[in-house]
Amino acid sequence: MGHRVTTLNVNTIEPAGNTLTIGASGDTVVLADDVKSNTYKDAGGNTLFVSNGSGVLSSVNSGFGDALKLLSTQTASNSASLSFTSGIDSTYKEYIFKFYNMNPATQAVDFTFQVNASGQSGFNEVMTTTYFQAYHYEDDGDAGIQYQTGRDQAQGTAYQILANHIGNGSDESVCGELHLFNPASTTYVKNFYCRSQGYFGGDEEGTADNFVAGYVNSTSDVDAVQFKMSSGNFDGTIKMYGLG
Repeated sequence: MGHRVTTLNVNTIEPAGNTLTIGASGDTVVLADDVKSNTYKDAGGNTLFVSNGSGVLSSVNSGFGDALKLLSTQTASNSASLSFTSGIDSTYKEYIFKFYNMNPATQAVDFTFQVNASGQSGFNEVMTTTYFQAYHYEDDGDAGIQYQTGRDQAQGTAYQILANHIGNGSDESVCGELHLFNPASTTYVKNFYCRSQGYFGGDEEGTADNFVAGYVNSTSDVDAVQFKMSSGNFDGTIKMYGLG
């Protein structure tokens, strides 16, 4: 006749071999808060994720889905442009470029981007885009929200403006993120949108909340993205993430 033990107090439980089994098939096992391991697997033996012991994960199971994956970081230091020319492929359905404190060397210039289709160069793919903006001057002299007709494109090949009239003061910059969807598709055009917040400078200073969207009118896969100011160099950091 077996004995039922309601409480077992020990400091260490070690398996006789390489595997420690707690509970049998069909049992519900409840563990207390602090369970430590570097490798976690499900009941079928499939690895869910692996930690290096310092919180850095690898071998994350695809079943976890839409976690952001940092793919690349580039920092501009009085640079003419930043280009992402690798890592944009069919691995992810969405690529997100987060830009932090883009600070131009030239007063009142625009932060822009363009792309290359696979095998192409020059960053001059055809785009159709929209641009609208909410703004408010520091002196409260003007505020509003309006469509910016001079900053969109209709089948244009120019660099698309993501934020305009950025101040070049040491405390002035623009931050935001650009989302590019399914760039590896050879069936569909490449949709994108950007949301940014900037300090516009020059004769009029204030805040600008920028909304930009559009599509690259190409069914070729897009594998390179470049960012630059409309004139002059800039400082700042851009991180590229994969999602989905």
